[in-house]
Amino acid sequence: MGILSSILGFCGFGFGTSIGLVIGYYLFIYFQPTDVKDPDIRPLVEQDSNTLQRLLTEIPMWVKNPDYDRVDWLNKFIELMWPYLDKAICKTARTIAKPIIAEHIPKYKIDSVEFEALSLGSLPPTFQGIKVYITGEKELIMELSMKWAGNPNILVAVKAFGLRATVQVVDLQVFASPRITMKPLVPAFPCFSKIFVSLMEKPHVDFGLKLLGADAMAIPGLYRFVQELIKDQVANMYLWPKALEVPIMDPTMAMRKPVGVLHVKVIKAIKLRKKDLLGAADPYVKLKLTEDKLPSKKTAVKHNNLNPEWNQEFNWVVRDPGTQALEVIVYDWEKIGKHDKMGMNVIPLKDLTPDEPKVVTVDILKNMDPNDAQNEKLRGQIVVELIYKPFKEDEMPKDDEDPNAIQKAPEGTPAGGGVLVVLVHEAEDVEGKHHNNPQVRILFRGEERRTKVVKKNRDPRWDEEFQFMLDEPPKSDRLHVEVVSMSSRMGLLHPKETLGYVDINLADVVSNRRINEKYHLIDSKNGRLQIELQWRTS
Repeated sequence: MGILSSILGFCGFGFGTSIGLVIGYYLFIYFQPTDVKDPDIRPLVEQDSNTLQRLLTEIPMWVKNPDYDRVDWLNKFIELMWPYLDKAICKTARTIAKPIIAEHIPKYKIDSVEFEALSLGSLPPTFQGIKVYITGEKELIMELSMKWAGNPNILVAVKAFGLRATVQVVDLQVFASPRITMKPLVPAFPCFSKIFVSLMEKPHVDFGLKLLGADAMAIPGLYRFVQELIKDQVANMYLWPKALEVPIMDPTMAMRKPVGVLHVKVIKAIKLRKKDLLGAADPYVKLKLTEDKLPSKKTAVKHNNLNPEWNQEFNWVVRDPGTQALEVIVYDWEKIGKHDKMGMNVIPLKDLTPDEPKVVTVDILKNMDPNDAQNEKLRGQIVVELIYKPFKEDEMPKDDEDPNAIQKAPEGTPAGGGVLVVLVHEAEDVEGKHHNNPQVRILFRGEERRTKVVKKNRDPRWDEEFQFMLDEPPKSDRLHVEVVSMSSRMGLLHPKETLGYVDINLADVVSNRRINEKYHLIDSKNGRLQIELQWRTS
């Protein structure tokens, strides 16, 4: 009897529970209130503290905190750039992850880990506000309020023990408040050497995780465990004052002060190898100091000469004589088309004794590859005189000085004379009737200098420097500067066009030492030419 009563009691419990669930569902569905009331709308000032606390999470930071600024322009910019940012970020992520994966998979006896799909989706992050700190130091500090509810598609395939499994991350949400510090600020683009990223509070991270096509986050307890684990790990690494350091450039390279001046005199070239089938070469020399972002400097062109003599002098500001070198390249000037490179060589500054002139004769090589057999061919030699003059303690430029401002004329400049420096920067809206291959032609006291030709460009940029050594200040002289367009084809009808010209009175240059202006070109509709003029004396 005891067994029979137990069986009947169990059946009665199951039957009663089932009937109760059915009745409860029926009452829940069919006895919902039908009189839906209108929502209670009241101003924020009338809300209680608990209600305000619930609402604050959705209010932008620039509303809650007056020291935060709106960044609608930034959100619009990211929205337009997001398809390209998505590809760039994913490409960088693959590059960074590849060596890390290769280093760690042998520890866990995994054959391979590969990204089958990697995309951040079509929804960009939004920034609800930005705050900028002014500290008085050489740094820029910004705090951003970021929210990202994206639809990424990150699919990773793992192979191990002959099996293959896929893990997919979807429906990502990240709410974070990063602090971005750019320091130290340096006088070289991009004007800061490092970026430090910190989190001002634990980030909110939410995502879906599919393992072999099934939702792994549906496992009881796993969702909260993974979410808290990610929060804690990220906070341990990057919660302020800890930071992620991203190097941008070497600050020692950007902040190096000038330590001296290099004087270069291009004397001559010997037995240059002829490039043209008919006649001799039209050589000129282009000089550049390595690790220096200033434009290269060029000598005059010596037409129809395989043993040219220039005797032209140039100066450079030196920042590191131990690593910098003078790059010497010889070109064959061509009236039409690209100038031919005849050869080159490099002279390290560490081989120079300070304050002692040194005449150097170097072979002209095809390139600086020591294993290139073509360097064994004779291409001629070039002779230059070098003097490296280090600054004395009282001559060292201060932090706020511009070392590339008005330099002094080189030694040997005639008393009362100096060097007229013409820097041709750029032109705007220069247009020809038949072609647009602009070149600047400079005429001064019977001498002619020309810039390179910029093909098919109405807004060309040259950044080329020319020097004229004078016995006296050019107070009553005029500089004729003309922009011409050279035909890029073997055209006989229109080989050259004049795009405009300007005559500059040099009296103001002598009195002011420096002029940097944009001149409206004569005989041009809208053309303008930017020229910088300097008068350097001993």
